[in-house]
Amino acid sequence: MAESLIGRGREAVEWVLEPGTFKENLVGTDTMDENLGPGAVVGTGILDGEEAAVLAIDAQAVNGRFPVVYFGAIGLEEAYKMALSVYAVMEADKEKKPSEKRPIVLIVDTPGNAPGKVEEIIGMNKATGAYQLALAEARLAGHPVIALVIGRAISGAFLCHGLQADRILAMTPEFGTMIHVMPISSISRITKLDVERLTELSKTNPVFAAGADFFYQLGGVDELVDSMEKIPGAIRRQITDVRRAKETGELTGPLGRGLLGMKRGGRKSRERVIAKMEEEYAGAFL
Repeated sequence: MAESLIGRGREAVEWVLEPGTFKENLVGTDTMDENLGPGAVVGTGILDGEEAAVLAIDAQAVNGRFPVVYFGAIGLEEAYKMALSVYAVMEADKEKKPSEKRPIVLIVDTPGNAPGKVEEIIGMNKATGAYQLALAEARLAGHPVIALVIGRAISGAFLCHGLQADRILAMTPEFGTMIHVMPISSISRITKLDVERLTELSKTNPVFAAGADFFYQLGGVDELVDSMEKIPGAIRRQITDVRRAKETGELTGPLGRGLLGMKRGGRKSRERVIAKMEEEYAGAFL
């Protein structure tokens, strides 16, 4: 039985980069405030001989200003700090050709966002939205954005820290990996279906299920990694393939994973639903 990797986001930075090369809080030409968003681990290191930016979550860190930010939750400051880091990378590489723009690697282990009262009043949704937008812009600007799920990838936190990546890798389930949009207990409250019924459905229907295997079938995960030793090679391979895909115009990111899910049989109704939505949208403006 493999050991659980939950809570080891800071440690995982060293699994990705060449030993001793990580420079925390140095991103592009900017130095991030170490006191801002203590749960956000951002910096630069060497990956396969080239400089790469790495963004991770430290599950052991506590943000004293926001009591709901602990155990890897992404709060207002954490999302803002990571958004700033992505834009710093883009600014530093803005004159480079797409093939020369540095990769951005996201190490994902988060139980969700931290919607405390103070965060909501200040506008946490704007910070998490800004981070999501930053990653999308970096991807479209030519940076290879690769996410690696080592532990938990749950709800809105995965939306801003992972789902905008060109490619998503995930450790196989024996490492304790958990990926889901919403826990079955929450789905039960919304749909009014019994937990027992939903649990049974989850065995055959990936839409209801939680886990890396099910998200792989849906195309939500591009590649499963079954060994810690394979992590650097898998990330390097995906970076190379993403650069090739960008040069040839092949879809990556959310749209690419939608097509992948169709190929794997996990999104059987995707085309029909898209066609219906486009039809109704067009009809609304006639």
